[in-house]
Amino acid sequence: MEYQPGVCTGMVDGKCFWPRGKAVGGTSVVNYMIYTRGMKEDWDRIAAAGNYGWSYDDVIPYYIKSERADLKGLKNSPWHGRDGELSVEDIPFRSKLSKAFLDAAKLYGHRRVDYNSPDAFGFNYIQATLTRGQRASSAKAFLHKNKKRKNLHILISSRATKVIIDPINKQAVGVEFHKNGRVYQIRANKEVILSAGPIESPHLLMLSGVGPRKQLQSFGIPVIQDLKVGESLYDHISFPALAFTLNQTRLTLVEKKIATIQNTIQYDQYGDGPMSSLAGVETIGYIKTNISNEIGDYPDIELLGSCASLASDEGTIVAKGIRMADWLYNDVYKPIENVESLTVLFMLLHPKSKGYLKLQSADPFQQPALYGNYLTHQQDVDTMIAAIRYIIKLVDTPPFRKYGATLHKKKFPNCKQYEFGSDNYWECAVRAVTATLHHQITTCKMGPPTDPEAVVDPELRVYGISNLRVVDSSIIPRTIVAHTNAPAIMIGEKAADMIKRSWKLF
Repeated sequence: MEYQPGVCTGMVDGKCFWPRGKAVGGTSVVNYMIYTRGMKEDWDRIAAAGNYGWSYDDVIPYYIKSERADLKGLKNSPWHGRDGELSVEDIPFRSKLSKAFLDAAKLYGHRRVDYNSPDAFGFNYIQATLTRGQRASSAKAFLHKNKKRKNLHILISSRATKVIIDPINKQAVGVEFHKNGRVYQIRANKEVILSAGPIESPHLLMLSGVGPRKQLQSFGIPVIQDLKVGESLYDHISFPALAFTLNQTRLTLVEKKIATIQNTIQYDQYGDGPMSSLAGVETIGYIKTNISNEIGDYPDIELLGSCASLASDEGTIVAKGIRMADWLYNDVYKPIENVESLTVLFMLLHPKSKGYLKLQSADPFQQPALYGNYLTHQQDVDTMIAAIRYIIKLVDTPPFRKYGATLHKKKFPNCKQYEFGSDNYWECAVRAVTATLHHQITTCKMGPPTDPEAVVDPELRVYGISNLRVVDSSIIPRTIVAHTNAPAIMIGEKAADMIKRSWKLF
C-alpha cells in the first residue's frame, strides 16, 4: 500500500504491507484458511441494491455445491455440502484456551452457532479449508485432479498483460501475455474471463483501455470504455497486537516448545497435533459494538481467539508477515517470548473508510498504486477501540482467569505520551499496527446500470464491452461478514452457470 500518514506507524518504513499469493490458487495459498460465507443480511442487501440473482437464497446453493464438509455436529446440516471439491474441516488441534474463549463468550450471552448457516450471529470453533490438517487451496481443490483435461491449459511463469479488445465493436477477442521474455497472444472462441483478483483484475482492465478516462489518457492508453475501475476499494483491517500472558505452561503454541520431532511426525503422518493449527487461531465470534448504528443482530467486529501471540514465534513469522518494525517488536514483545501468551485478534467488518487504486504507468510490470485510506472515518477508529475494550472484558472472566490471563501492558514506544488504556492510547496503537487480512474488494464493482460506480453487471459482464467478464472478489459491491476466500470460490461456481447459460451449454 502507498504510504499513508497516521496508519501502520509501527510497520517497516511506516507503510502497510499488502502481500498477494502469486501462484496457481492465488491468495488461497497464503491465507488463514478460515471458511466464512457472509451473513444472510450481506447477500440480501447486495441483491436489494439491484444485483438480481445475488440474494442469500441465490448464492447458498453455490457454496454448498463446492463444499466437501467434515464438521463435527453438522453431518446432517442442510447448510453444508458433502460432495464438492473444497474440503472444509474442523481444525484438528484444539487447545484448552479455545474452550475458555467459548465459555467466556457464553457468559456474555453469546450463543454457539454454525456461523455458515443463516443463523450466524454467535461464536464457535473455526471451520477451515483443510484436508487432514493441510491447506486446501483453490488450486488443490479444483485444478490438481483436472490439470490433464484436454480443454484446460495452465500456463505457469506467465503474466497476463492485456485483454485484447476490438476498439470498433468493443468486443474482447483475446489476451496478451508474457512468458520467458516473449510476448504471446491467444484468441478467445467465446469470451475472456478475468480472475486475477482485486488488485490485478482492475489493473488489467485499465491497461486494456477500460477504466477512468482521464487516468488512462494521462498514460497514453487509448480509452475504449470509460468506467470507474479501481475507484472503490474496501478492506478488512485487523489488529493482532493485544497480548495476554498466562501463569501456566503447555497452554499455548510457543514455537520453541512445539517444534519437536514428535510433533513434526504427528503432523506429517496423521495431519493433527499443534502443527495443524492455523497459526494459533482456533475460534471465531461476531459482536456488535456500542458504536454500531445497525438494527438487529448484525455485527461490526469479528473476533478470532488464538492460543498464541505475536511473541510466540519470537517474531519470525507473524510479526515479520505484517512487517512490524523491529523497534516495536523488540520493545514490546521480545520480553515475553518465553512466556505463555495468547491473543484475541479482531477484524473491522464494515469499514466506512474507502480506498482506491490507480495506475502508476502503462507498463504492465509496474504495480498499481494502492491507497487503503485506512481509518480516515472516525467511526472506524471508535469501533476498533470498542472492540479492544470488549476483548479485555472477555478475557477478564473466570474461564481465562483460571489460567492467570493478564493483559500485557507494555506501552508502544510511539504511544508513550498517552495513558495506557485510554482512548488516545488505543487509537495510537491501532494506527501503529494496522494489518490487512487480504480481503480487498469492490475494485471492479458489481452493480445495476443505475449505479455510477458499477464496472460489471449482475451477470459479471463488463459494461460496454462484449464477451468480457470479471469473476473474482473484486466484484463484491459492499463489505461482507466474511473472509473473502469462500465468497470468491462461490462467485466462480455461480459464474460457471452464468457462462454456460449464456452460451446455451446446459
